[in-house]
Amino acid sequence: MNDLEQLRTEADAVLAELVGAPEGSARLREDQWEAVKALVVDRRRALVVQRTGWGKSAVYFVATALLRRRGSGPTVIVSPLLALMRNQVESAARAGIQARTINSANPEEWDAIHEEVERGEVDVLLVSPERLNSVDFRDRMLPKLAATTGLLVVDEAHCISDWGHDFRPDYRRLRTMLQELAPGVPVLATTATANERVTADVAEQLGTGAGEALVLRGRLDRESLRLGVVRLPDAAHRLAWLAEHLNDLPGSGIIYTLTVSAAEEVTAYLRARGFAVASYTGRTENADRQQAESDLLDNRVKALVATSALGMGFDKPDLGFVVHLGSPSSPISYYQQVGRAGRGVEHADVLLLPGKEDEAIWRYFAEVAFPPESQVRQTLAALADAGRPLSVPALESLVDLRRTRLELMLKVLDVDGAVHRVKGGWTATGADWVYDAERYAWVARQRAAEQQAMRDYVGTDECRMAFLRRQLDDVEITPCGRCDTCAGAWIDTGVSAEALTAAAGELDRPGVEIEPRRMWPTGMPALGIDLKGRIPAKEQCATGRALGRLSDIGWGNRLRPLLAEQTPDGPVPEDVLKAVVEVLADWARSSGGWASNTPDAMARPVGVVAMPSLSRPRLVASLAERVAEIGRLPYLGALAYTGEAEAHQAHRSNSAQRLQALASAFTVPGELAAALSDTPGPVLLVDDRTESGWSLAVAARLLRRAGAGEVLPLVLAAAG
Repeated sequence: MNDLEQLRTEADAVLAELVGAPEGSARLREDQWEAVKALVVDRRRALVVQRTGWGKSAVYFVATALLRRRGSGPTVIVSPLLALMRNQVESAARAGIQARTINSANPEEWDAIHEEVERGEVDVLLVSPERLNSVDFRDRMLPKLAATTGLLVVDEAHCISDWGHDFRPDYRRLRTMLQELAPGVPVLATTATANERVTADVAEQLGTGAGEALVLRGRLDRESLRLGVVRLPDAAHRLAWLAEHLNDLPGSGIIYTLTVSAAEEVTAYLRARGFAVASYTGRTENADRQQAESDLLDNRVKALVATSALGMGFDKPDLGFVVHLGSPSSPISYYQQVGRAGRGVEHADVLLLPGKEDEAIWRYFAEVAFPPESQVRQTLAALADAGRPLSVPALESLVDLRRTRLELMLKVLDVDGAVHRVKGGWTATGADWVYDAERYAWVARQRAAEQQAMRDYVGTDECRMAFLRRQLDDVEITPCGRCDTCAGAWIDTGVSAEALTAAAGELDRPGVEIEPRRMWPTGMPALGIDLKGRIPAKEQCATGRALGRLSDIGWGNRLRPLLAEQTPDGPVPEDVLKAVVEVLADWARSSGGWASNTPDAMARPVGVVAMPSLSRPRLVASLAERVAEIGRLPYLGALAYTGEAEAHQAHRSNSAQRLQALASAFTVPGELAAALSDTPGPVLLVDDRTESGWSLAVAARLLRRAGAGEVLPLVLAAAG
């Protein structure tokens, strides 16, 4: 047996340990072995684009074991996936590989892990991309890792590419680490969702250009998946269908929704109908996430109702179905999510239930566009003029960008060398920087094309698997013979009257709480506004109520058209008013409400006040007046704008910019001030919508200073 044959035997033995199989009963496939050999023998850089379930993790764990036995340093795996990290630590342990993770969920362990790495006790270190630009990690750990790493693995490598559907600028920090790796250190980049353009860009970002890297790209067909689209009239029909047909779906699975609110709505409804389900979203606590993952892995629940927070890394080979209540905005991200199913079973059902609200939700959450050059230059100038590091909250007061978009922009500028993250915030480097308008415009057009592709997927009469594979530039595409266009629809779309009534009742249930603002944004004094720290308790709003959230699949579907820019202003519709009255009645009955007999019960409102409105004055005024009439309360009047009302608008900007626009926006007219003075006590403050909560906070401060007691916000729609 020659050296290569001996290495292959050793590799297969490691694989058997990884999967828990008897020695000699597991064997790497030829394409997997080709990747392992490139890393261990040739010490090359490799880019592997293979479907979910192909066995990419087996490649890097086997390669790690072989390299460590030959004296190489630890493997560093960069992955955005906490679920994947937990699964992989367990898998590695079976093969005697000591794996540790550094991510946002375990900061209390970081120091101990750093020490273990320095002592050589760690074989695999899994790192989230955000850590690459954490100041302590970047300055203390990254240079040491670059000098000692035996194998660098970039998992979900499509995240590097801003041409891709899930661009994460933190990933591009890898270029620094790649440049500092010792000569001959192999690099493996893996992804299951990359078309040719993204593949080429990933290779460029990683420095694995043509002729330098081994590219292994396989067919992306998933023979176990049966794809279908179920078109139903509205959200109530979709929810009813789910309740009536969930048990018809094989095994356990995932129900994806587009928003957190929808996931929570669907979870509550299905639980009320007797189903064992759990919610998994960006609002789910880490411990609850781990419990939900465990429950699904062990089939203790029928499904997780999840947003994209449950994404690429969840590994359950026998997952029997994936259902989407609403279309994702990208066919590539859709294929990635449905790829969770059918990895270890012969058949799995994949169903898309599109909704009329999908495109409104796509627009509402669209934040992928890079800011215009003027805002970028404004940010760079603010950092340069400061002469010291600025935190993101401090920078918000100087730049009209929401925090998520500002942070994304700073990360891109950091990778481009224009800014630098240090302790205390961000600084400008002074380096020349070019705004790549052509590239950013192309990315925006790509997003629009992806959305059109999802519309086309719903209506296509060709093979659905072939359609998705074509979006990924797959090769040798042939009809799958399994989907609803190839083999005919197999799903019963009928729902009973009883199920439809129950679903409609769930979606018609009005009312969500609105948490008040309790702290003023950082940096307001620098804008000439003397507001800082905690808002005094006697100037705060109370916890309020909204009829629904704009992201709901229930009331959100009715509120979005009502509040859309193109909808003419008019009096409050009767069905909306009736639902608002239900919200008020429930609020009054709730613990601490004004109808409660508890000692700490809130006093009954003494009147109703309206917010001023530029876009919907008739809607807001009629809502306030009708609520006052039905509740037998005096209508005390409305706040008024000061000066030119348009000057006070700050649409969807960050908190500091919003508050700057609103701080002096309102005034309490004399008649309203007199009414508040004559009738002290709590007042209902009525508006059409709230996004940031700052309009309500500023208005409440004014009203309370004018003599009002508690200010109880009542709005039609809450954002998010």
